[in-house]
Amino acid sequence: MDEHDEIYGRERSERLEALLRDFADRIRRLDQEGTLLADAPALLRALGEIRSELFHYEVRSTYDSPEVARNRQIVEEARGRPDSLFDDEPEDDEPWRQREQE
Repeated sequence: MDEHDEIYGRERSERLEALLRDFADRIRRLDQEGTLLADAPALLRALGEIRSELFHYEVRSTYDSPEVARNRQIVEEARGRPDSLFDDEPEDDEPWRQREQE
């Protein structure tokens, strides 16, 4: 995947916002004219385009770069490991002290 495909830039975001506003205006205009359902095929085509672009926005805006993904993996692995200092005696609040032999 090319870098430009992995992110959703400001310019593309602005185009999507404009697309959504145009669609909203179109619906208002058709509703005022009383022809909202008469233009159903064109509305469905527009909805398909909008849906596709919204999907790309959602996927790309939440994309983790390889560096971020690796950092997330390191943190998740660290959370899954038990703390080795307290494995033997979890109640021991001073693990650095040597115990007397019993």
